[in-house]
Amino acid sequence: MDVLSGAVTTMRTGRPHSNRNRLGAPWGLRFPPTDGAGFHIVLSGTCWLLPAHAAPLRLATGDIVFLPREPGHALADDPTSPLTEFRLGGRDRVDAPGTGPVTDLLCGAYVLDRSRPHPLLADLPDVVHLPAQVGRHQRLRTAVDLLGAELAEPRAGTTASVSALLDLLLLYMLRAWFDDQATGAPTGWPAALADPAVSAALHAMHAEPEAPWTVRELGARAGLSRSVFAQRFTTLVGRPPLAYLTWWRMTVAAGLLRETDAPLSTVARRCGYSSEFAFAKTFKREFGVAPGAHRRQHA
Repeated sequence: MDVLSGAVTTMRTGRPHSNRNRLGAPWGLRFPPTDGAGFHIVLSGTCWLLPAHAAPLRLATGDIVFLPREPGHALADDPTSPLTEFRLGGRDRVDAPGTGPVTDLLCGAYVLDRSRPHPLLADLPDVVHLPAQVGRHQRLRTAVDLLGAELAEPRAGTTASVSALLDLLLLYMLRAWFDDQATGAPTGWPAALADPAVSAALHAMHAEPEAPWTVRELGARAGLSRSVFAQRFTTLVGRPPLAYLTWWRMTVAAGLLRETDAPLSTVARRCGYSSEFAFAKTFKREFGVAPGAHRRQHA
């Protein structure tokens, strides 16, 4: 499992929702705070995004905004338009029959488990804006077109296809943002993913969390000496290699405990521990409860 897939998989829960809305000005929608993440895509027309803690942002045809955390926001044809309460990701379709310019929107929401957010997603800005640019992010644009078509003209299998397309859309939105950040002089996780050495080590840890990794072995995967690798990894990722490895192993373990009935010994081995005692001790240090108690809490 690569880093981005792992980050999304550990946080995604429940089923995503989406709807397509055709709005004639004047109109305004207020979206209350939620624990999930939302997105809006302007299929045609223009509108304004009114974030809770940022300046209004004008959106044009083809623009995409992803809101990784939801303190509440609004959309409107104009910042001064009255707002109507609307829950992001609900099943209701909104049609504002105003006589002014029409805006066609694709809106959706994802349910996220924020109890243990992956730092890759936790570092995202409150508003991820992906402006429409000819020739950029073609796979993302294709996913948008397919999702919009399914919602506009439902057919046999639409329920399954929409769910799959929403999962794909989430990955493509995140990939597009990280690709954009990788240009110039990236910092933080965009820099970590763009750095061949650090990215190789991260991929190794995510692909084989059960392997008995050492800093020297990870440095060898990265093509660097032990000390140079450790310094570069810590600078870009924000924690030392083995500290990140432990964090990832415990995140994987928590998922296995919640989602499977695998014995504790099996979970321990799949996360790199030959001793159940050592595994349980590390898990309790990370989560504050023993593995069995964690499983019972999420039964």
